[in-house]
Amino acid sequence: MGARKREKAIERKEANKKRYFASLRNCPTSPRKMRLVTELIKGRDVETALNILKTNNKEASFRLEKLLLSAIANWQNKNEGQRLEDNALYVKEIFVDSARQLKRLRPAPQGRAHRIRKRSNHVTLVIDTLEKEEIV
Repeated sequence: MGARKREKAIERKEANKKRYFASLRNCPTSPRKMRLVTELIKGRDVETALNILKTNNKEASFRLEKLLLSAIANWQNKNEGQRLEDNALYVKEIFVDSARQLKRLRPAPQGRAHRIRKRSNHVTLVIDTLEKEEIV
């Protein structure tokens, strides 16, 4: 590995130490259905986002609630000694990418077959603390 690549890799690792995120891979829900739920919590503070996900009855909200709790736990691991209530955590960004598709065939009339695509997705959730100037 070259010196420049090594330096860039080190920079990326340092940048990730300052980011608080969690990711969900190969979730068996279509990306479109997951995006409907992610739009509800984007930019909200963590407590409000958790309340929204708990009251929403879509299947994607249960998975996102677990993912948000994981991101909060990651924040707590990196910020030992700080209280969660003292910091204004919010969902900085959340994005959904499509993952692999399972392709299946279903019998159709007159000897034909229709293709069924069972979609899945990857979700990445980033949380951050609001600075004092941003709160006002």
